[in-house]
Amino acid sequence: MDNGVSAGSTASTSTLGHIALGLTLLAFGIGHTAIVSGVSVANSVSLATYVGGIALFVLGVLEFRGGNGFNGTAFAGLGAFWFTWASGADGKVSAHAAGLFLVLFALLALTLTLSAASGLFGQGAYALLTLSLLLLAVGSFAGSGPVAKVAGWVAALAGLMFWYGATAALAHWPVALGKSSGRGAVAAS
Repeated sequence: MDNGVSAGSTASTSTLGHIALGLTLLAFGIGHTAIVSGVSVANSVSLATYVGGIALFVLGVLEFRGGNGFNGTAFAGLGAFWFTWASGADGKVSAHAAGLFLVLFALLALTLTLSAASGLFGQGAYALLTLSLLLLAVGSFAGSGPVAKVAGWVAALAGLMFWYGATAALAHWPVALGKSSGRGAVAAS
């Protein structure tokens, strides 16, 4: 998950960024699933604005400054996504405009999936993010609540993966799936 954290190292801005991304995705996903009574997507707007938007963007800038272009791109780009999504969450845009917005950021998530050097675990987490954004876009274009609910489950799973990856880096747990490339937090295969 974290190109700058190997097993046995301490926390970094990458770790905090993955926690912020994970928690935001988890809240966003749970809101879409409606699994918790009285909790909706609208309840994740504040978290998306401040943790997923502003904090993640700042962490992205710090990652760029520290020389980590991948996490800089991921955190700043997704921070911009969360901040913009939260700003338009009150229905200021049409369903088709929201769908297009989701497709565009799904392209960013796809780029991150294909570029993740942290192994199958990191690629899997970004792939789930990509899938959730595409499903939300389809749900938005089609006006389909059930598709949005499935997208919420996928987003929640992605959030859990990002959260686990960051927690694993701090707690020295395994995160690598398959053969290690020598980068990222590594565990026995």
